[in-house]
Amino acid sequence: MSQTATVDRSASPRRIASLALPALVVLAAEPLYVLVDTAVVGHLGRVPLAALAVGGTVMTLTAWLGTVVAYGTTGRSARRFGAGDRAAAVAEGVQSSWLALGVGLLVAIGMQIGGGALARTLAGGGGDVAGAAAAWLRVAALGAPGLLLAAAGNGWLRGVQDTRRPLYFVLGPNLVSALLCPLLVYPAGLGLTGSAVANAVAQTLSGVLFAGALVAERVSLRPRPRLIRDQLVLSRDLLIRGLAFQASFLSATAVAARFGAAAVGAHQIALQLWFFTALVLDALAIAAQSLIGAALGSGDAAGARALARRIGLLGGVCGVAFAVVIAAGAGVVPSWFSSDGQVREQAMVAWPWFVAMLPLAGVVFALDGVLIGAGDVRYLRNLTIVAALGGFLPAIWLAYVLNLGLGGIWAGLTLFVVIRLVALLLRVRSGGWAVVGAVR
Repeated sequence: MSQTATVDRSASPRRIASLALPALVVLAAEPLYVLVDTAVVGHLGRVPLAALAVGGTVMTLTAWLGTVVAYGTTGRSARRFGAGDRAAAVAEGVQSSWLALGVGLLVAIGMQIGGGALARTLAGGGGDVAGAAAAWLRVAALGAPGLLLAAAGNGWLRGVQDTRRPLYFVLGPNLVSALLCPLLVYPAGLGLTGSAVANAVAQTLSGVLFAGALVAERVSLRPRPRLIRDQLVLSRDLLIRGLAFQASFLSATAVAARFGAAAVGAHQIALQLWFFTALVLDALAIAAQSLIGAALGSGDAAGARALARRIGLLGGVCGVAFAVVIAAGAGVVPSWFSSDGQVREQAMVAWPWFVAMLPLAGVVFALDGVLIGAGDVRYLRNLTIVAALGGFLPAIWLAYVLNLGLGGIWAGLTLFVVIRLVALLLRVRSGGWAVVGAVR
């Protein structure tokens, strides 16, 4: 394969969509497979389903680590690609793959040693659920190296503006696993273990496909500690940013639970819909990472700033579209998730806040992608910490103290989004993020 880059710097809506739509399918593949897996295991009974929930939480956190690796790789790879050096762009993928493989092996080995203790901790003690969760986790964790290799592969392929191969490398194994899971669980008689085997097979197959794509590039596969160290610094900032998000949303759920079962149920409905919209808007952010990195790598700071404005505008348009749909479904959508009248009534308390923040969130998610693509992750890290500690967390705990209910919690989430929006707009307008060159 040629080592020279062929960079499409077009910022047209069609070009952005050609990167965003395949990325969206890749983002949605894992959650959809989890739904299939849950449906299959759910028919085994209450204990296996609870065990899957416990074990699945650990693997979800592993997948989140993969997302951090992928996002950190995309911007660096895109800069190299934009500078006309495809080999260097792929080399970033080689090093992130070594990093991913190392972490994945640590997870796999760690779960063989400590999976039982971790399952007991998450399940609240011993018992059937903890035992079943530990057994599931030990098998499923064998797929962790493949899971993280696939994440690194997604990162560098997005960087070289190839979102089609990841589509096949993720969808294919997930479809195989979706077919394999019920066969192993029921006809093969493996029960819950069959689900874990299907997970591990899919993740390993996906990792092998992405590793094969690296080999096909015919670049050096030798580990380079300096590059891995640089990627670790970038991943560290993204990880800290992610932890601030996790702490904020866990706290929001904890406060909602203190307002009663109906309130926390309604909060869960609105929050999962919020996460779904974030998933869709993240596809636009991924396109932004690739295009912004390439523009800055080619030395086109003015083009990058123009692209940032266009991406932000598109994010706002998508946010408005979601707001219209969610507003129109106010009287219907909550009933899809609960037949409890009190839960639906509480959902209507959160709904106006949910609808109002979506246009703002659309811009925020898009500009997040712009700054990640530019490698400006330290700013994003600091902003998220400030918005969480100075806005979201004080607001939701004040809602608890003043007994403001679910409306207070979602007002806190809206404040979180507003703080980030203002700071992101100021940062993008300043142009301080638009540092040109193959490396930042």
